[in-house]
Amino acid sequence: MLYIGVDLGTSSVKLLLMDEAGDIKSIVTREYPLYFPKPGWSEQNPEDWYTALVDGIRELTKDCDKAEIDGISFSGQMHGMVILDEKDRVIRPAILWNDGRTQEECDYLNHEIGREKISSYTANMALTGFTAPKLLWVRKHEPENFAKIKKIMLPKDYIAYCLSGVHCTDVSDASGMLLFDVKNKCWSKEMLDICGLKEEQMARIHESSQVVGCLTKEVANVLGLSEKVKVIAGGGDQAVAAVGTGTVGAGMCNVSLGTSGVVFVASQKFAVDDQNALHSFCHADGKYHFMGVMLSAAASNKWWMDEIIGTKEYSKEQQAITKLGENNVYFLPYLMGERTPHNNPNARGTFIGMTMDTTRADMTQAVLEGVAFALRDSFEITKSLGVQIDRIRINGGGAKSPLWCKIIADVLNVKVDKINSEEGPAFGAAILAAVGCGKYASVEEACAKLIKVISTTDQDPKIVELYNKKYEVFKQLYPALKEMFDKMV
Repeated sequence: MLYIGVDLGTSSVKLLLMDEAGDIKSIVTREYPLYFPKPGWSEQNPEDWYTALVDGIRELTKDCDKAEIDGISFSGQMHGMVILDEKDRVIRPAILWNDGRTQEECDYLNHEIGREKISSYTANMALTGFTAPKLLWVRKHEPENFAKIKKIMLPKDYIAYCLSGVHCTDVSDASGMLLFDVKNKCWSKEMLDICGLKEEQMARIHESSQVVGCLTKEVANVLGLSEKVKVIAGGGDQAVAAVGTGTVGAGMCNVSLGTSGVVFVASQKFAVDDQNALHSFCHADGKYHFMGVMLSAAASNKWWMDEIIGTKEYSKEQQAITKLGENNVYFLPYLMGERTPHNNPNARGTFIGMTMDTTRADMTQAVLEGVAFALRDSFEITKSLGVQIDRIRINGGGAKSPLWCKIIADVLNVKVDKINSEEGPAFGAAILAAVGCGKYASVEEACAKLIKVISTTDQDPKIVELYNKKYEVFKQLYPALKEMFDKMV
């Protein structure tokens, strides 16, 4: 049998066709517009997602036996707000995860309602990306649209509805709405009341690998597929990407070293960081996960290489770095502000510790180490919640650097594994489809059979100890500079 994985991203949809052995048969990408109506705003038309999806599926399946296609599932950009009227028509363009218009609404939730109270309802604090502040914004600024709302959906759930006719969501994606009781896996009545909503306006909740329905007759005809093709709930992009790297089950951890840096830790049990520095969400494997996000990971290295020293030869620049743990230059990678653990848009990138004998290689090394130290901030919070991590899986553009993998292994004091797949969310979505169709008994079983470690970078105890001392200095730098950062903006 064959399974379709859909990764509904911010700029494009990526579709992947996988067989039951995990072999990828075809990959198709379709782009769609992104709109910025005002500075700081970010919107898309949900109809564009569906149009691109239909075109992409036709291309994806043109050379296969369509009768073999058993199921389809999704990874979706999280937090985006799609609102439908009583006839299931889109009321206004979707307000996306990277839209910053809701700072006032977040301040109201975190300060007037209270961060601790919001966290007790949802396991998280209010951030501008989340869905609930967007709904409060619409209620205040577009009351006529708010009054029309019959259903509230997330981006991937809208396309699942288009395919199946079912208003559905899953626990991992719903966790990022700030309307969901993560611990008990149900809608938060308190948050719905705060936002002026009723539970019947929310989609039905499923686990990520559950079947929500099948293709409607109309859609099946359009796609040239059977009405028996199952539609599986899917999940938020980070949770499904974690499935695509096999980061499921107790204590498993994935570090994504992309433009941003993500520390994703699977957990069997629910827990909340007291300061809400980490997200506490449901996982696509049926359990829970913690997630820390730093805004400038590989982006910091790209900025340093491309814009400052003016080279594309990244690996050549790293050849001069030979002494790990002995660099006296520090770099704070806050080029775009920072989320975890500081949640401060005013934070800034900083070099500190230069002397007359500081070299170009020292500066490059400081950038790589600064990102690793910032990732460790999330690790330290995770450890405080009782989760022990001995090894991680790593992906993203930065993971192509053996040196950077070695630095991360020593800074975090973990073994760093690379796996046999780089397809991430789309592959994870196809795995969820296979589980939903009954090919595998669980997400964990599917990942164990389909995803393999191909190489491991070990830590060096001597370098670990050196980096432990360096980290003690690093973690004092932001508090020392915070007041100064605020004065700069």
